[in-house]
Amino acid sequence: MLDDTDRRLLRNLLADPDATGTDLAQRAGISPAAASRRIERLRESGVIRGIHAEIDWRAVGYEVEVSLRVTLDKTDPRAFDTFLEAARSVPEVIEIQTFLGRVDVRLEVIARDMGHYQEIYRERILTLPHIADIEALMQVAVIKSAQGLPI
Repeated sequence: MLDDTDRRLLRNLLADPDATGTDLAQRAGISPAAASRRIERLRESGVIRGIHAEIDWRAVGYEVEVSLRVTLDKTDPRAFDTFLEAARSVPEVIEIQTFLGRVDVRLEVIARDMGHYQEIYRERILTLPHIADIEALMQVAVIKSAQGLPI
């Protein structure tokens, strides 16, 4: 269970992943050694799974982002596994989520422009196995993207 000090450390780490251990300790009101021990314990327990870069895809030339909602033909018992394995191999698929309900899978796809997206869609997405239905939602703007919890 997390205590208030753990929550302060996590809030500060989420707000500033590049902060030094000393900065995090100071903001949490504990010593650097205590902060280091607590952060290590949070990692070992799986609360902190890693620290990674967030890439602005538009800044590196990927102007189009599309969310594809995919319903699979589940008459084959291996449909999910086969589809997911194939979808992982498409470099422009940057996120894959599975669901319970009418939609089985959501793919987040990036492309340089609409022509590039059309090529990806026709040559890589539509050739994925076991697709029964697919719906595309083109992202217009990101209004909120919060990785943190109100801890």
